[in-house]
Amino acid sequence: MTGYLLSLAAVIPVTGWAARRYGAKRVYMVSLVLFTVGSGLCALAASTTSLVVFRVLQGAGGGMIMPVGQLIMAQVAGPKRMGRVMGIVAMPAMLAPILGPVVGGAILQNLHWSWIFLVNLPIGVVALLLAWRMLPHTDSGEAGRLDVFGLAVLSTASTLLVYGLSQLGTHTDLAAPIVVWPILIALVLSGVFLWHALRVERPLLDVRLYANRVFAAASLTTFGLGAALFGAMILVPLYYQEIRHESVIVTGLLVGPQGLGMLLVMPLTGRLTQRYGGGRVALGGVLILSLGTIPLAFVGAGTSILYISLVLLLRGVGIGFSFMPAMTAAFSALRPDQLSDATPQLNVLQRIGGAIGTAVLAVVLQRASGHTLIKPASAFQTAYWWSLGIAVLSLIPCLVLLRAENPRAPHSRAVANAESGAEPLGV
Repeated sequence: MTGYLLSLAAVIPVTGWAARRYGAKRVYMVSLVLFTVGSGLCALAASTTSLVVFRVLQGAGGGMIMPVGQLIMAQVAGPKRMGRVMGIVAMPAMLAPILGPVVGGAILQNLHWSWIFLVNLPIGVVALLLAWRMLPHTDSGEAGRLDVFGLAVLSTASTLLVYGLSQLGTHTDLAAPIVVWPILIALVLSGVFLWHALRVERPLLDVRLYANRVFAAASLTTFGLGAALFGAMILVPLYYQEIRHESVIVTGLLVGPQGLGMLLVMPLTGRLTQRYGGGRVALGGVLILSLGTIPLAFVGAGTSILYISLVLLLRGVGIGFSFMPAMTAAFSALRPDQLSDATPQLNVLQRIGGAIGTAVLAVVLQRASGHTLIKPASAFQTAYWWSLGIAVLSLIPCLVLLRAENPRAPHSRAVANAESGAEPLGV
């Protein structure tokens, strides 16, 4: 698991340059090939070592799929259709929290473990054929020379940060060297990259994008939502398996209502974002998410499963109203040639936020479960109070985004673009 995450974190920073140099469509197809071939090799792995190596290859492909896919979508959609297009495209992705745990549980319970990876092969082949036939060739701007120093520093920093956070989730000692040193070194290297990026003409990632207030606020919102959403997602299946002793298949089905809530609101999310702006919609989504987290902080060993499912459905609605509006606001505030820098940065922030939220809640749950005076169900209640705190904190960047968009002004996004020297996307 760690090998996949580290590989994924290492390749995301280079996707923007690769898309400019070789074309977004070509990079997208290469990433699909790497992920699919890596999946097949994982299924054939004869040892733990070979499995880790093949997972690294799989992660290299998986890390590029999402940012390059978002780049193509943003380039083709344009600002007027951005909210609606992202809402439509996100709908299939919302099926993953519903179908993924069920399919994974069925495989683990009835088939050989290698089918976890083999199931990716037909999907990867179909996706590759569709990409070849249907994706357009888009212009992502001039690539220039690869910023080798920036790539080395930033890839190392992101890899060490993800590694340190992943170790934080498995060590009860927060001051353990294996946790502290990777995170500290990652922070220092991030500072080095920032210093470097502000002094060269064409850095690996253009950090000057954060001079655009809307993009900066939307990026901060994405980071906060990553911590609030992905961190809490680990608690529900653990509760059902450890407290309710449900099978993996039943657990997958019981997690489904959250994905269903996301799926139900996705068509509406795009329209609301287009009409009211990403800041307002994201703020409303986080408020719903926070309200939906409060009942989980009181869930015990005998709480009605129907009640928990309704609460998860409400949380799913909040999640559906949160993520896409924030990312739509970020993309809409930029020129087309800036998108290749923006998409990997947003993905890095989202994944690091998710890793931080997951690590924090894992440590809280571990420590609460190990306390002799706390019942197992009470440990999950403690973890959900922390999850509520993270969700409430994520309201702050939403308010910043709301103010940056200035919804009272009729041409707020045009003003934001003018401040950064940007032209409206698609003009």
